[in-house]
Amino acid sequence: MAMVGLARRELLLGLFAAAAGLPAYAQADAKPIRIVVPFAAGGGNDVFARQMAKGLGELRKSGVIVDNKPGAGGNLGAEQVVRSTPDGSTLLLGHTGTVSINPALYKGLKFDARKDLVPVAMFASSALVLVVPAASKVRSVADLVAEAKARPGMLDYASSGSGTGGHLTGELFAQRTGNKLNHIPYKGTNPALTDLAGGQVQMMFSVIPPALALVKSGRLRAIAVTGSKRLPSLPDVPTVAESGLRELAGFESTLTYGILAPRGTPDAFVKELAAQMLKVAGEKEFQSRLDVEGAVPLLGGPADYAALISRESAMWAGIVKSSGATAQ
Repeated sequence: MAMVGLARRELLLGLFAAAAGLPAYAQADAKPIRIVVPFAAGGGNDVFARQMAKGLGELRKSGVIVDNKPGAGGNLGAEQVVRSTPDGSTLLLGHTGTVSINPALYKGLKFDARKDLVPVAMFASSALVLVVPAASKVRSVADLVAEAKARPGMLDYASSGSGTGGHLTGELFAQRTGNKLNHIPYKGTNPALTDLAGGQVQMMFSVIPPALALVKSGRLRAIAVTGSKRLPSLPDVPTVAESGLRELAGFESTLTYGILAPRGTPDAFVKELAAQMLKVAGEKEFQSRLDVEGAVPLLGGPADYAALISRESAMWAGIVKSSGATAQ
């Protein structure tokens, strides 16, 4: 999922150059843009959207606002964007769960994310962190796998809810290692982490910020991150793939973020906005915000983001099907 080679760099340079050559949508009197975040305020999705809105507003010299529309795992906000007028005024903060997992997880969706939404640009990727209670004897992924094999079906792992990235990453981990792990869904990350710290469950694949606070306070131990590289915020914590276990070679599970528009949005606007987004995402202020949230830059234009969504959708649909996961 990382950027690749010269071709990608040339694409980004072309997109940057395009911003100067497509002035129609960037006038000071341009219609304000609304970025719909299909989750509640305060989480990583909301933080990323507001940082992007700030940068785009300054660059475009026009209003860019964030509108939180939570519900149904992100589906309510996404459907609102799908049904909006495709004139560039309404956009969606895209997230792996909403555009790549939910189509396989929810039955009877009233829209098709891959047909009804147009990828504009992707800008970030966030790994999860595998944490265990501080009192646990487990100090590495190899220890955890050995424990699971010694006590088949006895290890519980928490998640913030059924069908979430943490839940399905746990299923992927169990499948790759040939173990049976018991999934315990919670209504949110914080109660799951609280029970984990108290020893009620044995492990969790968590989003970074809330887990990091408990790791630093000594209540949890971080034993691995699920990305392809170590994180600046957890430099001493290896990746799952670095465990040395053959069955986990190349293991990667990340949540990715970008912007999408309703189908029918003018190509000129999509290309211009992609160039502007990548300019904002390349700035130090934006990347510093990503670091605080445990994310890293993942830059790419419309074709890159479309290809990423296609790969993620195939991967997660397989995990949903094989695990029997359902939405809460």
